[in-house]
This record gives sequence, structure tokens and C-alpha cells, in this order.
Amino acid sequence: MVSGIAAAVWRYRGFVMGSVRREFQSRYRNSLLGATWSILNPLAMIVVYTVIFSQVMRSKLPGTDNTFAYSIYLCAGVLTWGLFSEIVSRAQTVFLDNANLIKKISFPRICLPLIVVCNAGTNFAIIFGLFIVFLITTGNFPGLAFAGLLPVLLIQIVFSIGLGIVIGVLNVFFRDVGQFFTVLLQFWFWFTPVVYPSTILPPGVQVYVNWNPMAPLIAAYQVVLVNGRWPDWPSLLYPAVLAVVLAVVGMRLFRRHVGEMVDEL
Repeated sequence: MVSGIAAAVWRYRGFVMGSVRREFQSRYRNSLLGATWSILNPLAMIVVYTVIFSQVMRSKLPGTDNTFAYSIYLCAGVLTWGLFSEIVSRAQTVFLDNANLIKKISFPRICLPLIVVCNAGTNFAIIFGLFIVFLITTGNFPGLAFAGLLPVLLIQIVFSIGLGIVIGVLNVFFRDVGQFFTVLLQFWFWFTPVVYPSTILPPGVQVYVNWNPMAPLIAAYQVVLVNGRWPDWPSLLYPAVLAVVLAVVGMRLFRRHVGEMVDEL
């Protein structure tokens, strides 16, 4: 199944890359600031959270007295959560948004979630690249431990698109699914230690946070970027397994109902 999907996507790689390029260009066409807008939104969020929480959290971050510690902690969480949120949010409506394309053109439908990942990855690469420049400029680059972010990023992307495909397929048949998940995503953000360390939570609450698959992923980014340490690999086993399960379930659900989806759109 995987090899067949990979072969089909490879044959249509021109379609995928062309779609990514067109969407990126159309998003910023007739805009004076262009791609800068992809930076301003997370930057504004980071500034607001820094102003609100910096004084409160400065003494709460364990194991560091770095002046930039909380800002780096916040960027590590907000930027990577933004990647997860964009992939899942856009994947949940990708089949609905491309209904006309699906009905009129014959191509592997699985290319659509791949386009979502590529577009979100492009936006993430721009803002995260600037964040890396900030780390280097301020002398806070984590060194060799930075390589530990690559497997964490891979797990997060597989988890995000697996969940996105499941929600996206269900949303075609039950439109309330998308509406419900949009609300759930708001609560999910605050239930994940993005702007606060989990150590400030009561022990009883921390138990429930540990069941949140995004919590160890965000924590891994923060440990590497704030403390310059390698991720806690055992803590990533749970989200990694869940990512694989969601990817498999999502693909099976998609393959089983792709024909019915065309009739529902």
C-alpha cells in the first residue's frame, strides 16, 4: 500500500509542487509585505504572550537563568504548535475545499493532504529559520543537540497529517466534525504546556497532561532549544506510536471511502 501511494505521488510530483507554488504566490499576491505576513502573525502572538507571561514565568522555568530563556521557550512552543495547528486545520477541510478539482480531474487524491503539509512546512521553514538566526545572534544556539529536533519534527508531521486525514474524511460525511474539532483545538492549545511549563500544574493535572500526545513533542523542542539537551527519547514513544496508528487508520479510511467522498462533495 505504501509503495503504491508513494509511486502515485511521485508520478504527480509536478502537480504537487505546482500547487504548492501557486498557493504560496496567490496568498501574497497584491500584498505589499508579501511573505512577511506569515511571520507577523506568530510574532504578534509571541510578543503578546511574552509581555503577559514573562514576569510571571521567569522564575518558573526550571534549570535556567538565561535572559532569553522564556522568549526561547515560548517561540519553541508557539512556532511548532502553529505547524501542527495549520496542518490539522487545513487537512480537515482539504477535500471540501477542493471539491471541484476532485470531481473534474483524475489524480491521486492523497496528493491533497501532501500539498497541505508542503504549504505548512514552507511557512514554518520561513519563521523557524528566522528563529534560528535569533538563536545564533544571541549566542543561544543549542549546538549538536539541535539535530535531535529532526526526529521530533518527523513524528509531529506524521501525527498531524494522520489526524488531519481522519478528521478530513469524517468531515466530508459529517460536517459537524470539522466545527467540533476547531473548538477542540482551542482547548487543546491551552491544555498543552506551550506558554507555561508543566511543572507549575498540580500533580493531579499533570497526570492528564501526560496523556496529551502534543505535550512530549512540544517539551522536546523546548528542552533542546532552551536547555541545549537532547530530547527525552522514551517520552516520545507514545506520540510516535500514536502517529503511526493515525497515519495507518487515516490511509485505510481514505482508501475505503474515497469513492463515496466524490458523491458527497
